[in-house]
Amino acid sequence: MNQNGRFTYRATTMAPNAMVTTPHYLASQAGIKVLQEGGNAVEAAIAAAATISVVYPHMNGIGGDNFWLIYDAKNKELKALNASGRAGENATLQYYQKQNLKKIPSRGPLAANTVPGAVAGWEKAHQYSTQKMSGSFKWDQLLASAIFYAKEGFPVTPSQEYWTNINLDERDDEFRHLQRFLEFRKIFLKSSGLSYKAGELMKQTDLALTLEGIAQKGAQFLYNGEITKMMVKDLQEKEGLLTFSDFVHHTSDWVEPISGTYRGYKVYNVPPNSQGFASLSILNILNNIDFEYIKEGSADYYHVLAEATKLAFFDRDRYLTDPDFSPIPLDDILSVKRGMELAEKIDFTRAIDMEKQLDPKGDTVWLGVVDKDGNAVSLIQSIYHEFGSGFIPKNTGILLQNRGSYFSLDPNHVNCLQPKKRTYHTLNPAMIFKGNEPYLIYGTMGGEGQPQTQAALVTRILDYGHDVQAAIEAPRWLYGRTWGADSNSLKLEGRISTAAIQSLKNRGHNVEILGHFTDVMGHAGVIKIDPEYNVKYGGADPRGDGAAIGY
Repeated sequence: MNQNGRFTYRATTMAPNAMVTTPHYLASQAGIKVLQEGGNAVEAAIAAAATISVVYPHMNGIGGDNFWLIYDAKNKELKALNASGRAGENATLQYYQKQNLKKIPSRGPLAANTVPGAVAGWEKAHQYSTQKMSGSFKWDQLLASAIFYAKEGFPVTPSQEYWTNINLDERDDEFRHLQRFLEFRKIFLKSSGLSYKAGELMKQTDLALTLEGIAQKGAQFLYNGEITKMMVKDLQEKEGLLTFSDFVHHTSDWVEPISGTYRGYKVYNVPPNSQGFASLSILNILNNIDFEYIKEGSADYYHVLAEATKLAFFDRDRYLTDPDFSPIPLDDILSVKRGMELAEKIDFTRAIDMEKQLDPKGDTVWLGVVDKDGNAVSLIQSIYHEFGSGFIPKNTGILLQNRGSYFSLDPNHVNCLQPKKRTYHTLNPAMIFKGNEPYLIYGTMGGEGQPQTQAALVTRILDYGHDVQAAIEAPRWLYGRTWGADSNSLKLEGRISTAAIQSLKNRGHNVEILGHFTDVMGHAGVIKIDPEYNVKYGGADPRGDGAAIGY
């Protein structure tokens, strides 16, 4: 039982100095070690992000992207970093059309059509840490933990075992059957052709060598070196599109955070090409809902949040893409007026019908860090689907993302494929400020589920007074579809009351009941900073394999 009288399976972690939360305990340990040795939040985040790219390979890796929110306590400044990759110079509608494709494949070399931005993001953040935040850790020190686990091995998690087996389905070449890729078999399967079982040690020798090269020579080892040529050669031999020039010219960009307000707090996220504005839009709508008269966990609670999500997604899907290619009216979308207009569309007696099939996937990791000086990081990193494209260029160990499969091949679609364009991105890390300083650092994995779970965390903490662990563990929902389904459903964890479920069905929701704690709902994390005593409260999701660790 926690201090609010609510049952939780884990205690909220409390610490006076610093806190790290990630969805894998070894990554959390790597981050807290840096903090205990005098490192700052950015340095700890890099160590944790590098480590989790090795020990949680089905969810993220150096072949993916990341987005950052970084609070610099000394300079009282919040910065956002977009470390997502652009489509290759040869990635054109015409190329895919010549292959008689109506959509970009979800797996394989043709899905790996965007440059992976994660490592460039780590390096850019490290440079900022050194130049502006008195960072003292050398680049290679921050990669040491990742290299160790890649070289010496790490125990496979139940999550990795489960998702590996799911993706060995030979009946499904579109999304699964990943053993058809030679390097995937070599790395992620045993010589018997079976997956590693939970608790068995797995090594990634090729990835260890790649990480050692990055540690010694910096990000340029990946973007302008011999391994770049190796990746490009193998991709192009298998009809892939990325070129050496695509890697050489990749940049990660500092961008201005976007913001809104919720119950008097300032809420921050990252701008497009991220869907961060959808997360803010949901809260902008909910600002007009009085939760004093809605019981948390009731049918009304789940209904109003699901409806706010649908309404926010209408605006998102109309506009979201790379803003360098198409303007996005963020001021209008996030205006108080727009929030009121959308809130008025919510009917408490019936569900809105949303025809668009929402993307069911988005396997990702979110991690948060706060250090003793008040610096804070909210970081999200992904290869998109579990195991990304499934394609690993020979002898590199780099599992390339399939984020570019999200591009449309319809030339009239706002997110249509164009060379050097960043695709619509589900990744969005968040922070909430109380006054002028961070109060909540939070985020989650889960594609379409990210804005929904963020709304759950915020409402449960700010409106209902849950502590962070109770907010994370409380029953969740996800509006969207699952693989193979042709329509959206409102997926609910089985702990939700029978009365609430029936009431939601009566309002027209297509309800689907899942397990009591299912990682379909994502792996969420939160750090709360007590402004009075400066105590840090950390929570990690029992749906994942993580830990909140403080000191």
